[in-house]
Amino acid sequence: MANRRNVLIAGAAAAAGAAGGYAWWRTQNPTSPAAPVTPTTPPAPAFKPDAAFPNALRVPGADGLYGIHDVTDAFTLAAKPVRQEIVAGKPATLLAYEVESQGKRLLNPVLRLRSGGKVNAKLWNGLEETSIIHWHGLHVDSNNDGHPHYAVAGGATYEYNFPVPNRAATYWYHPHPHHLTGKQVYLGLGGLFVVEDDEELALQKSLDLKLGVTDIPLVLHDRRLDAQGQLVFNPTDEDKADGFLGSQVLVNWTPKPYFEASTRVYRFRILNASNARPYKLAFYANEQRSGQLLPFQLIGNDGGLIDSPRTIKEVFVSPAERIDVLLDLRNAKVGDAITLASVTFDPMENEDGPEDKNKPAEKGKDAKPEDKGAHEAHGAKTDKGAAPADVKVAEKEKDKEKDKSDIPEPGVAMEILRIHVRRKEAYDRAVPATLSRIVPIAANCSSPRLIHLDHVKMVWRINGQTYYDEKTPITVKRGATEVWNVRNAEASMPHPFHIHGFQFQILERKGSPAQQKTLSVNDKGLAASDLGWKDTVLVWPGETVCIAIDFTHPFKGDQVYMIHCHNLEHEDQGMMLNLKVQA
Repeated sequence: MANRRNVLIAGAAAAAGAAGGYAWWRTQNPTSPAAPVTPTTPPAPAFKPDAAFPNALRVPGADGLYGIHDVTDAFTLAAKPVRQEIVAGKPATLLAYEVESQGKRLLNPVLRLRSGGKVNAKLWNGLEETSIIHWHGLHVDSNNDGHPHYAVAGGATYEYNFPVPNRAATYWYHPHPHHLTGKQVYLGLGGLFVVEDDEELALQKSLDLKLGVTDIPLVLHDRRLDAQGQLVFNPTDEDKADGFLGSQVLVNWTPKPYFEASTRVYRFRILNASNARPYKLAFYANEQRSGQLLPFQLIGNDGGLIDSPRTIKEVFVSPAERIDVLLDLRNAKVGDAITLASVTFDPMENEDGPEDKNKPAEKGKDAKPEDKGAHEAHGAKTDKGAAPADVKVAEKEKDKEKDKSDIPEPGVAMEILRIHVRRKEAYDRAVPATLSRIVPIAANCSSPRLIHLDHVKMVWRINGQTYYDEKTPITVKRGATEVWNVRNAEASMPHPFHIHGFQFQILERKGSPAQQKTLSVNDKGLAASDLGWKDTVLVWPGETVCIAIDFTHPFKGDQVYMIHCHNLEHEDQGMMLNLKVQA
């Protein structure tokens, strides 16, 4: 695999072309304003923040970006370009889902409802390309899941109508059109979907938690910005093979953010919404940068609360995964500062293993006809010799290397958020010893179905195949409980493996690298973040993750979902397969 240091590149922003879609959208909505709205920016701080983190964190509120929308009645999400400052004083063009709620405009709203409630929503595609919304983690029928074959053209609508039986958790919604998911997510489309139930409300009451005040969502995007504060997305072929990385981590679309806290317990719901970058998250006090990390409690993940709090110091979060953590600041002093960071780890992105059959074939050697076809089908260059144009492109890419040194490689330490303790607060709430009851799926790892992740000539595959919309290579029976071994080739890179429509339980990790093993909390190699219910799991090179899935559902007829890698460049290049659940 190519080394990222040789392939990182800065390109032109791709958002500008979407502006025409808004013009169309406004003609269909005559009450819309004459120009895209610019949500209000956070107020100036009452104190002087440090220079490294000068911007107040955007948090969910009543309007604007990540405004909270309680789902009670029918509503419309308009996918459209908007003007929004990422860098202060430099309005940028982003894509966002706009919702009108009680006279206010919300962008990428936090959708909130009780478990058992219903969603009656319309997607209005105001883009100049196809799109569809996937409700990531929700247990819905395939007509409502957001499969790419339901993507609608610019100017069209798609109706969603489904109940939400899921337990309380932080889910999310994002676009899922084939070949365009990475671009649309990168340019801004996506929001949180918070489900509440009795267990969740009991936790909120016991710890005095309020969404947007002491219960803080943190959506992590690594992005590239040009000198004008515009998003840059222009992946090369190498980026498509490895995943497109940003030069800095934005939190809730805030660069270099800080958050003002008091001496109490805070909850952070963390979503990795980056296209490809995994994080190893940890907290430390500024005076402890030598390596002493602060303990925090993990209380939930993709599928909601786990059985009891687990005290940890580090946790991996791959693209699309969520974690739910508590940070106890009761012993902090006013004036203290705590940093959320991704600490150093081995990204294992250029692994060479003994499985020669999974390595890219050398030019002119061992290239099977089917491998060549798959390679050409994804728009990659075939081995016909370098034309003069290729030489010129190579020279241009070499010239651009000077401008690409600011993009950290995966695994490099990155500071993400500064937490300033500003107020003393009397707080005597105790974290409950029991959070939830997790009923284990009755299964073991004997006789599993194999799901094999590998690549040929820079084309990533599942079970030796890439996506074809009319094929359903994986078929299961409704009501069946299956055990899958998700195995990553040794000559590989980490893959965040995601299943649509169903949550699963992780039974065991085998062949894990040392950095994963050190996080184990049981004899099955599971980390605290692997407990409970999941919909996405990071699988390291040479590792096998054994998962159990209950395919019970109440929907009529056959249901077609997907499995795929949630590295969005891998997904867009075809590292996904249809999954049919037969009635």
